[in-house]
Amino acid sequence: MATPTSTRTRFVVEELLRRIGTGDAGHIAELYAEQGDWRLDWPEAEHGRPATPWIRHRSTRADAAAHYRELAAHHVPDQAATEVERVLVDGTDAVVLGEIRQTARPTGRAYRARFALHLTVENGLITRHHVYEDSLAVAQAFEPARG
Repeated sequence: MATPTSTRTRFVVEELLRRIGTGDAGHIAELYAEQGDWRLDWPEAEHGRPATPWIRHRSTRADAAAHYRELAAHHVPDQAATEVERVLVDGTDAVVLGEIRQTARPTGRAYRARFALHLTVENGLITRHHVYEDSLAVAQAFEPARG
């Protein structure tokens, strides 16, 4: 049986997924707390590289908006899809499982990457955003061609 907290968490997570689908970075970021814990499971040495600037830790709502803008700028919009397979909710925590399909704008290479997104929702806003994804698939799609 869902608790009121779990129901609120699920609502925010489903709204986040809906807004991500629209691509409006500012509107997406409104669901994030002013301060939060945003982590990506990538090697630290790879964070913020020019080819993948969205891959770095974040801590503010403005950072969240920047993430979605940077992500969009580096991918071909008409060649992207996300399949959400499951949303698991327990109180303030939620885990979204699925697969992204994108095409890297600089190289034209398509890739698929499985992901898990761990979110925490407090007072109606996302305070934790931790991403676990197939970083190798993403990195290879953005890797310059070898001559």
